[in-house]
Amino acid sequence: MTTLSKQQQTEFEAAAFRRLVAHLRERTDVQNIDMMNLAGFCRNCLSNWYKDAADADGVGLTKDEAREIVYGMPFDEWKSRHQTEASAQQKAAFESNNPHK
Repeated sequence: MTTLSKQQQTEFEAAAFRRLVAHLRERTDVQNIDMMNLAGFCRNCLSNWYKDAADADGVGLTKDEAREIVYGMPFDEWKSRHQTEASAQQKAAFESNNPHK
């Protein structure tokens, strides 16, 4: 395996994160509940992890600010534009797969 410097690793991780966020912003047809059911995380999880990293570094980022970074707009605006009501099947799958019960 190629040995990367810490700087390279950080830069590549940041580039991968930016690409993931851009991809998720483009795929507004993919609902968070579907992501949770298939992958175990969603856009909200990603924004929470971002906030956790900021908190660990002493940066006072709010939940709403972190969500806006991931969604590319205020969360309420994204919800009104793109979020649909979860079906009974989606909700049942979420309940059966949810590890935080």
